[in-house]
Amino acid sequence: MGERKFKCYRKVKRAYTRKSRFKVKGYIKAVPTNKLVKFNFGDNKRTFPHKVYLVSKEKIQVRHNALESARTSVVRRLTKALGRDYHMQVRSYPHHVLRENKMITGAGADRMQTGMQRSFGRAMGLAAQLKVGTPIFCVYCNKEGIPSARKALLSANPKLPGRSAVEVDTK
Repeated sequence: MGERKFKCYRKVKRAYTRKSRFKVKGYIKAVPTNKLVKFNFGDNKRTFPHKVYLVSKEKIQVRHNALESARTSVVRRLTKALGRDYHMQVRSYPHHVLRENKMITGAGADRMQTGMQRSFGRAMGLAAQLKVGTPIFCVYCNKEGIPSARKALLSANPKLPGRSAVEVDTK
């Protein structure tokens, strides 16, 4: 069976859940693996004078596979346009564990499920909880690279839920 539609999780409604450091305090026993593995790209040894951000304009949750999809799109466009003359960081991390209380239908379903008893749900994914103004991605580049960095970050916009905007910061 596929994943539940993300409209069920887009708004930040539920309490923040994460894997506890202490086993006694943890309701979530196993956390699904994070699809985001790398967080720094390009030339991270150099310092660049300009920053270009992709900033969230809504209080929203972003699933880890959406972040990974947007990241691959941005990195592909940046390496095509700038080579290694940039440094990109993924600034949001999916800490929040998404849960699903599975409900089944059909004949015999009443004997299989417990309804709303023990309805905490099983872990089925990870999400980053973003507030208004939280940077999602940050690209450090030279002055010549600002237009291509803006274009690359705008290409990530359709892959992410909610509204986001590109902001340029010069030192």
